[in-house]
Amino acid sequence: MTIAAAAITLFLLLDAFGNAPIFLSILGTMPAGKRRTALLRELGFAFAILMVFLLFGRIILSALGITSPALSVAGGVVLFIVALRMLFPNVQGPLVSADHPDPWFVPMAVPLIAGPSSMAWVMLLATQHPDRMWDWVAVVVIAVGASGVVLLAANHLRDRISDQGLRIVERLVGMILVVIAVQMLMDGIGAFLTSLERSV
Repeated sequence: MTIAAAAITLFLLLDAFGNAPIFLSILGTMPAGKRRTALLRELGFAFAILMVFLLFGRIILSALGITSPALSVAGGVVLFIVALRMLFPNVQGPLVSADHPDPWFVPMAVPLIAGPSSMAWVMLLATQHPDRMWDWVAVVVIAVGASGVVLLAANHLRDRISDQGLRIVERLVGMILVVIAVQMLMDGIGAFLTSLERSV
């Protein structure tokens, strides 16, 4: 997989367009300067979490006895669920309390930016191609950076696209993620069946 393809996939998993209206709702009462600071802080948290899973994912998998095909299937299942929620969003309550308009770490950094599917994706990259670790570091930097640009420009996007337009974009992204999830499932099942044939 190329750096561009991996970065685009991770960018889609981070779901910046889908998170934009949520973040505007969470931080809507804050002044513009504090809102920008909060977004940068949460992006930094998300970047750190993804780097931990990228660099130490193989150690975690080894300690838990998890194989690469199992991770691929699990990531595909989680991604499929995330994609379905993007296609068919359910009504949710407020994400933060009105008494604390500036949330730390949760829910913005985790799970809205760095969610289970993005964590599984970077772990999968590191596990399948450990010799390309610097490429995957670049992938995380590019994807988080691009997500940051979208989120920091959320106010302008809202003025130009409107909430309905952002919802349309989120559904289009959801359709793409469904296809990626199915491919991850097929790859994981295929790798598992291949390992069974070799062990026979």
